[in-house]
Amino acid sequence: MRFATILYEGAPRLVAAADERSARLIEGFSDMLALMDAPPAAVKAAYAAGKPLPETGWRWLAPLPRPNKIIAVGLNYADHCRETGQQPPEKPLLFAKLNSSVIGHGDVIEWDPSITSSVDYEAELAVVIGKPTRLVSEENALAHVFGYTVANDVTARDLQKSDGQWTRAKGMDTFCPLGPWLVSADEIPDPQNLSIRCTVNGEVRQNSHTSQMIFSVKTLISYIARAITLQRGDIILTGTPSGVGNAMTPPRLLHDKATVSVEIEKLGRLENVCRELTFRVR
Repeated sequence: MRFATILYEGAPRLVAAADERSARLIEGFSDMLALMDAPPAAVKAAYAAGKPLPETGWRWLAPLPRPNKIIAVGLNYADHCRETGQQPPEKPLLFAKLNSSVIGHGDVIEWDPSITSSVDYEAELAVVIGKPTRLVSEENALAHVFGYTVANDVTARDLQKSDGQWTRAKGMDTFCPLGPWLVSADEIPDPQNLSIRCTVNGEVRQNSHTSQMIFSVKTLISYIARAITLQRGDIILTGTPSGVGNAMTPPRLLHDKATVSVEIEKLGRLENVCRELTFRVR
């Protein structure tokens, strides 16, 4: 099954669907975390009793609008390492994105050009943890996954270079679009068997497959959970393939009014428009 969070009648509401054409509003859960805690039978019953999602009068939110942790992985596709002139890492390269950077499908990616002038896209598979996870083996790691969603790890390349670390470059407001759907793990038996692509204004920029990851999803979960306890609703971004704008000659970065779309097989399409604007300091 697939799940989403929307804004409807002034409040966040949960949506469930057997497929993209059977979406229903569901009751009985305060938020996505509560749904993740519920027995599968209760979720199925809520879906059966739900009302069809209206055609209008609502908008998408991120499936988990404020996750507790977002742990991301750098340089996890060999072709992306090559295009950036870096050696593939011997172990996963981890960094964190801030939960205040999360936006949903259809929201605006925005930045002040006086802060950054080199904003880039990164299509990524996002893993949503379903239960507390600590010291788990690779063999058991996927049993701790609730589901998967689509992510765009938006990055300010100039800040990434000048700051010497990636918090500001990766963690700015609106720099982590997620969604629209959170697809349950039972529908994705092998997360290493999904096509992934990114387009900017309809032009294909990234076109790859999750089988090309250097470190698989189960490897990443086990590696992270050796040092960091993963909680229900935590998100892991698993890295991006080649085709990022900064690696092109000349660079082809995001710009005002650009539309960037990330699509992953079986998970759906995440689309956002970009906006440059001057932030007013008061």
